[in-house]
Amino acid sequence: MNYPYQLTTQAAYEEAYRKSVENPEEFWAGVAENFVWRKKWDKVLEWNFTEPSIKWFIGGKLNITESCLDQWAKKQPDTPALIWEPNNPDDPGRTLTYKELLEKVIEFAVVLKNNGVKKGDRVCIYMPMIPELAIAMLACARIGAIHNIVFGGFSAKSIRDRIEDSKCSVVLTTDGVYRGTKPIDLKSAVDNALIDDTLIRRVIVYKHIDSDITMKEGRDVWWQDEVAKLQGQTLTDPIEEMDAEDMLFILYTSGSTGKPKGVVHTTGGYMVYITYTFVNVFQYKPGDVYFCTADIGWVTGHSYIVYGPLAAGATSLMFEGIPTYPDAGRFWDIVDKYKVNILYTAPTAIRSLMAFGTEPLKGKDLGSLKVIGSVGEPINLEAWQWYYDNVGKKNCPVVDTWWQTENGGILISTLAGVTPSIPTYATKPLPGVQPVLVDGNGKVLEGNNVAGNLCIKFPWPGMLRTTYGDHERCRVNYFATYPGYYFSGDGALRDENGNYRITGRVDDVINVSGHRIGTAEVESAINVQDSVVESAVVGYPHDIKGQALYAYVILDGNISEEDALQKINAAVNKEIGHFARPDKIQFVKGLPKTRSGKIMRRILRKIAEGEMNNLGDTTTLLNPEVVEEIKNHRVN
Repeated sequence: MNYPYQLTTQAAYEEAYRKSVENPEEFWAGVAENFVWRKKWDKVLEWNFTEPSIKWFIGGKLNITESCLDQWAKKQPDTPALIWEPNNPDDPGRTLTYKELLEKVIEFAVVLKNNGVKKGDRVCIYMPMIPELAIAMLACARIGAIHNIVFGGFSAKSIRDRIEDSKCSVVLTTDGVYRGTKPIDLKSAVDNALIDDTLIRRVIVYKHIDSDITMKEGRDVWWQDEVAKLQGQTLTDPIEEMDAEDMLFILYTSGSTGKPKGVVHTTGGYMVYITYTFVNVFQYKPGDVYFCTADIGWVTGHSYIVYGPLAAGATSLMFEGIPTYPDAGRFWDIVDKYKVNILYTAPTAIRSLMAFGTEPLKGKDLGSLKVIGSVGEPINLEAWQWYYDNVGKKNCPVVDTWWQTENGGILISTLAGVTPSIPTYATKPLPGVQPVLVDGNGKVLEGNNVAGNLCIKFPWPGMLRTTYGDHERCRVNYFATYPGYYFSGDGALRDENGNYRITGRVDDVINVSGHRIGTAEVESAINVQDSVVESAVVGYPHDIKGQALYAYVILDGNISEEDALQKINAAVNKEIGHFARPDKIQFVKGLPKTRSGKIMRRILRKIAEGEMNNLGDTTTLLNPEVVEEIKNHRVN
C-alpha cells in the first residue's frame, strides 16, 4: 500500500503547494478521491470569511468510519489498528486489529441505538485513555451522533458547562482510572455534574478499575451489561449516511472570556485534511508504529490518535498513564517495547523529562525511531536540542507542528526528512494553507524578514465551521479582527527564506518601551540555563515602560537564587537584548498547569498584576496548590 498524495521530495512539496494555491478546488478534489465516499460531491467549495460560511465537498455523502475502519478491515484485517499501553506497566496491554476494532465499534453503535441515541444527538464522553474511548467516539460517528469529549480530568462544573452548552442527552464514562498510583473517581464527577439535570437520560459506565461507585437506578447502566445483552444475536449494522458538512464533533476550547467555546468540526473536509497532513508531516509508511502521547480529550488525540491514523490504515499507540510512572523512563520503555517509529509529544513533556537528565534514557535503545514531533506550543531551543540529541540520537528529523483546536489539523510544519527542519521554527505551510502576517492595523506585511499577527487568507478543509449554538462568537473571535482573514490569535515571524516561527499568543507579546517582545522568546532564553527547569513569562502594567516582564522560574536546586538571577539576566541580554530583561523574577517550585500540561498564564498574569483575589476558576488545574505558594511569595 502507498499513498498517492504522499510528498516524498522537496520538489514534490513545492509543486503540490503551487497547485494548492493556484487551483485549491482541483487540488483538494484530487486528494479526496482517495477516501471512501457513498456519493461524490457536487461542488468542492463555497466560502466567505465575512459571515463566516465555509463548506467543503458539497453534496458528498459518506460515513467517516468507512474510511477509518471498513476499508482496512477488508484490505488488512489483521493489521493492528490500536495498541493500548495501560497505566501499570505490569498489566497486559491490548491490541485491536482493524477487523476487531470494526466489530467492537458496530457492537457499541448498536448499544447506543438501544439506549435511544440517534443521528444528530450530542453524546458527552468523559473517559480515560482506554480503547473504549476510541470505540465510543467511532461508534458515535457510525450512527451520526455528535461526540463531545471532555478530558477525563476536568471538574464536575466543567463537565456540566459542556453538557448544558451542547445539550447532550447521554454520557459515557468509567468507574475510575489510575494516574500513576492515584485512583481518580470519574463517575462521581459525572454524578456531581448531573445534580438536578433533566437533559441526561442515560449514563453508560464502563467498569475499568472495579471501584465502588453509585449507580442511579433508571439512568445508569453498565457498558459490559449492555454489550452482554447482544451476545448470540446477529447484529444489524446501524451505520448512517452523512453529508460532508454534517457535524462530526464539538470540542471545547478556552476563550478570552471564562466561558469555553464549542468548536464544531464537520465530516468530509476534516477527514480529508487530517489524513493528508498525518501521512505527509510524519511521512508515515505502512507497518510503522506511531505513538502520539496526547490525550484523546484534546484535539491532538481526536485528529492524530484516532481519525487521521485510522483513515490512513496506520497502527496507532495510545497510552493510559503518565510519563513519570513508574519512573521518568516510561516513554522510552514504551518506544522500545513496541518498536515505535514515530513519536509525537509536547514541549511541556519534553521539558519535564529533561529535568531528570539523561539517566532515565540509559539502557534504552530507541533505535526504531525515525521521526520525532512536537505539538501544543512553540518549542524552545534547549528542549528542541535535548529532544533531537538524546531521544532522536541526532538521526531523526524533528517536526515542530503548529495548529490549534479550531484548525482541525496541522497547518505549518516540516515534512519529516523531506523539507528542512529548523530548530524552534514550524517552517513552511502545508499545501492548501495560505498564511499571511498582518500588523495591528490589519495591513499585510509583504516579503520576508517580517513579524506580525498570523492570519490565513483562504479556507482549508479541516477548519472549524462555527462555535456551537453561537455563530456570532465564531465570527467575532476568528473573522472580525482582520476582515477577510481567519485570525489565529498567534504572532509569528517569517525569516529570509519564508520559514515561519511562532512567537506565541498575541496576548503574550508584550510592548515594553516600544519594543514588541514575545514571551515565548524570553522563556526560551531563560530555559537555556542549565539550572533552569522551566519558566513562564507574562506582562504586567508599568508606570514608565507601559508594560514590563514578570518571570516565574523553576530551578533545579543546584544553584543559589542570586547566581541564577545573574545568569538569567545575562542570558536574556545575550539572546535578545537588555530591553527584554524581566523586571521581576520570582523563583517558584511549580507552575499552574492544566491537566493537558499547558501553563495557565492567565493566573500568572493576574498575580503579576496584583489581582490576587480575582484569579477565576482554578478547578481544572493539575496542581492548584502552587497558586497559593506563588501568591504568597509574589515579588513586589
